Amino acid sequence: MKRALFFAFILVFTFACTDSNDNANKNATATTNTNPPTTSPYSHTLTEVERPQKIKDEMAARGEQDKATPVLKITEPTEGVTITNSTVNVKLNLSGDLKGYHPMKDPNTNMGNHIHVILDNEPYEAYYNLDSAFELRNVQDGEHTLRVFASRPWHESYKNEGSFQMVKFTVKQGGGDASKPTTTSTGHKIANAPPPPTPVPSPQPSSTPAKEGKDMKPSKAGVVDTKKPLLTYSRPKGDYKGGDTDAIMIDFWLTNAKLAGDGGEYRVRYTIDGGDAKFIDKWQPIWIKGFVNGNHSIRLELVDKNGVPVENGGYNSTAREFTVTK
Repeated sequence: MKRALFFAFILVFTFACTDSNDNANKNATATTNTNPPTTSPYSHTLTEVERPQKIKDEMAARGEQDKATPVLKITEPTEGVTITNSTVNVKLNLSGDLKGYHPMKDPNTNMGNHIHVILDNEPYEAYYNLDSAFELRNVQDGEHTLRVFASRPWHESYKNEGSFQMVKFTVKQGGGDASKPTTTSTGHKIANAPPPPTPVPSPQPSSTPAKEGKDMKPSKAGVVDTKKPLLTYSRPKGDYKGGDTDAIMIDFWLTNAKLAGDGGEYRVRYTIDGGDAKFIDKWQPIWIKGFVNGNHSIRLELVDKNGVPVENGGYNSTAREFTVTK
């Protein structure tokens, strides 16, 4: 009897140990197969800071230029013109209370006052010498929007009335090469080549007569209403190196809109590297510190007081990428 009880005890003990080990293995397997939490590719902490001291020093050295009120006028192309050429000449007239403001590039620093020229909603191209020709080459057929505004050497825009100008024009049968980008006369790319066209099903027979001649291909430009609120993206842009990475400026131009901090009802929402959205409530540049090396992204959006995006040709929500190399 004692021996039977002993063997029964051994069997129960062995089963219990086996069951415990199986549960332990199951738990271990479950833990191993659990995906680790996703993290941002950057561990940076971004902070809004005041205008960098080197910018303050440059402003002081410029005298009264930063109090100037430059006024631009686009003399070519004119509003609503149709151009039958893929090369579009851009001509500007500068006036106003300039206080010494004059677009030019210092050959030693490659910097200076300039005009930001934007075709459709592409990144701007800097225009330094208004006496020399500025050409947009290989502009595709379709309706386009041209925007210009005066800028300082560090790319901060002048925000006085008259500094910003915009015209819409159309290129028809211009003969542009859709496989190549739009460039300036110096070869700088100002717009990417358009994406391949989406295949269109063959039309069904219809009594409607076919259109004569070549129809214009749709361009990448949205339909902009010049009377509606419009956000024009300016900075950040391109590559930031060395001391320029200490604090990076966010700047933009506003048309037909006033921000909440200036007594209006709009806000500018910005998101960096997919992080939390933040807001700009006064129309002035801000500087952000804390970027690490690498490629970064930013999106600027014009929203109303309830945070609802304000639509205008797709231009009021613009994303850009830039690179930081310390």
